[in-house]
Amino acid sequence: MDKPQRKHPRLKFYDYSKNGYYYITICTHQRLQILSQIVGRGLAPAAQYTDQSQFDDYSPCSIELSSLGQIAENQLNDLPKRYPYIIIDRYVIMPDHIHIIMILQDMPGTAGASPRPTKSSVSDIICAYKSLVTRKCNEIDDTPGRKIFQTSFYEHIIRNEESYLEICKYIYDNPIKRYYDNQEE
Repeated sequence: MDKPQRKHPRLKFYDYSKNGYYYITICTHQRLQILSQIVGRGLAPAAQYTDQSQFDDYSPCSIELSSLGQIAENQLNDLPKRYPYIIIDRYVIMPDHIHIIMILQDMPGTAGASPRPTKSSVSDIICAYKSLVTRKCNEIDDTPGRKIFQTSFYEHIIRNEESYLEICKYIYDNPIKRYYDNQEE
């Protein structure tokens, strides 16, 4: 029996090194819950608060990163040092996946440069990130060859403010949704 053909997840003719906002989801290998855990705070449900600042202070859950999750967060926050033309705008490290909004912008100090220096694509940046995290985790745990992440990743090009705000809300709500889903089990 033939295996189904895997669809290529990227737009065929889009330049993924182009300036813009990108929403990225990276999943752990076999969706293992190794990056964090979502724990309750013993507070009232966040839905009762109308002011966003109250919501931040009184969310019913928080994320506790594992040692692997801490490495993932450190490497994520270090990406702009490696690629000075990116900004990590928002992210959340869930137990088995990471959501990121990454902004690609012009390379510093290259306005009007000819020829224009090349930037890495979103795929190159995410590949490097996954490799750095995996290498560091395996070094610390002395587990050479262990896979931390799935081979590919999901991306979405954010094209307008409405989409951006919707994705920001999803990233913010994701731990709370997972917390309540786990409470119902």
